[in-house]
Parts: sequence; C-alpha cells; structure tokens
Amino acid sequence: MLRIGNRATIEDWEITEQFIRASGPGGQNVNKVSSAVELRFEAERSPNLPGPVKARLKRLAGRRWTKEGALILQVDETRSQARNREIARDRLAELIGKAFEKPKKRIPTRPTLGAKKRRLKAKKVHGEKKALRGKVDPE
Repeated sequence: MLRIGNRATIEDWEITEQFIRASGPGGQNVNKVSSAVELRFEAERSPNLPGPVKARLKRLAGRRWTKEGALILQVDETRSQARNREIARDRLAELIGKAFEKPKKRIPTRPTLGAKKRRLKAKKVHGEKKALRGKVDPE
C-alpha cells in the first residue's frame, strides 16, 4: 500500500512492477541483472482517486499515460533493484500529489495607462527606424 500524504492511499493491486534489464554502463552486471523497474499504475480504474484528480494526472503524465488509462514509470538510475523500485514509487507519489493540487484560476487584468503609453512609444520608434530604411536619392 502506497500513501500519498493524508489524501489517498494506493492499494497493492493497482500497482504492478516488472523488472527489466537496464541500458547504459555497468559492464557485465548489465547483462546479468534485471535492475531497472517498470512501474504500472492502473490510474483509470483506481477507486481512490476522484475524477478531477485523474484528469490532472493524465495531463501531468503526458506520454507516460497509456490508452488503457495506466501510468507507466520506468526507472534505471541506480544499479540496485530495490533503490530503483523505491525511486519509482516516490515519483508516483509525487506525481499523484501534484495532481491533487488544484490550479489557481487566472484573473484577467488590464494593462496600466503607463504600459499602454510605453508600448505605443516603442511602436512609433520602431516605425521611424523602419522608415529610414528606404532608398537613398543619388542627388
């Protein structure tokens, strides 16, 4: 069972872990040991996450979200299988924690009078600079 702060708990049946061979440096060890972990979280079927949280999680996950509604995290940072598993679970908890935070609604503001005047002055200066770029009379 994975706890996400005091907001939710993820049951063991929702998470599956598969250990695969890691790529990159590691000498002979890389060919023998399956130290990388592929964590699969069935987010769409999770009864512990409310709908809006699932939608935000899907947006945060990006390419890691599958068509079936699962979130896949792959970790091969260390040579230790246990440490990679721990890192993957921490990343999942962090991602779900971010999904629980509601984004602030943007309050549209109007530009100040000074900002409008500065913008118009800059446009006028730029226009005058371009006007000087015309052909020169050979007189």
